[in-house]
Amino acid sequence: MEYSIWTEKYRPHKFEEMVGQEDIKKRVQAFVESKNMPHLLFSGPAGVGKTTMALIVARQLFGESWRQNLLELNASDERGIDVVRVKVKDFARTRAIGDVPFKIIYLDECDALTKEAQQALRRTMENYTQTCRFVLSCNYSSKIIDPIQSRCAVFRFKPIPKEEIFKILDKIAETESIKVTEEGKEALYIVSHGDCRKAENLLQSCVAVNSVVDEKSVYEMSSYARPEELKETLELAIKGDFIKAKNRMMDIMLQYGLSGIDIIKQIQQEIWNLSVDDKRKVELIDKCGEIEFRLVEGSDEFIQLEALLSQFIAK
Repeated sequence: MEYSIWTEKYRPHKFEEMVGQEDIKKRVQAFVESKNMPHLLFSGPAGVGKTTMALIVARQLFGESWRQNLLELNASDERGIDVVRVKVKDFARTRAIGDVPFKIIYLDECDALTKEAQQALRRTMENYTQTCRFVLSCNYSSKIIDPIQSRCAVFRFKPIPKEEIFKILDKIAETESIKVTEEGKEALYIVSHGDCRKAENLLQSCVAVNSVVDEKSVYEMSSYARPEELKETLELAIKGDFIKAKNRMMDIMLQYGLSGIDIIKQIQQEIWNLSVDDKRKVELIDKCGEIEFRLVEGSDEFIQLEALLSQFIAK
């Protein structure tokens, strides 16, 4: 029996296997086919294919020798100037192995690099273009200094659409001979917010516990309150039944193991589904932002959540 993480087992190895990001895929594939490319900067949320795209580029360019010609670093682990001065420089200054035009350095989560490290990286990118190309990946391109951005072709990745996530889940379910209900797939998408890695990890976790992956098992495994339960709680508060709404919210938090910050984010999403006028919804969203700030600053979460519920009653 094979024991492997599904995110790696089902990671695409070719451009045509990758779902989503169609425009980016076409442009990057054109670079690879011409065997020449600029430095690349991939930005976007987690689990949308940035690392997969970088690995596909290396596989397609270098074939069997892709591991020897790729240096993969995570800036979250090594974020200081030394990693650029030592590891990156040592790899960049040597010639590629085999009949390939250059090597690739893939620097993941490079928005975690200090400003000094980014300045050092900028010079390294300039000096070693003959032997090396950089593929940088980040969540927020605004955290990358402008001189690096100007040296790269910038690609902004979007969350993967629901139908594409469903295709991936269907493929895994078929290969692994497991049953995932339609409600289960919907719940996996809601919880993952278009993050394919999160959806796959959650699916694998659910399968380990339940033979059938349904809505209930997904929400329980992910510590995510069922949207309809939360909506019922907020509607109780709007009707003026504060005590019942407060007790219901505490039950939900205990049942799913949610923190104050977790439940605030879910409340904010559910406000848009309430049967109140739009002006009222905007006021409640504004209050969510205020309460979330207080929680981040260290306020007592139960007092703050009760204060938020009280705003649903106040006219």
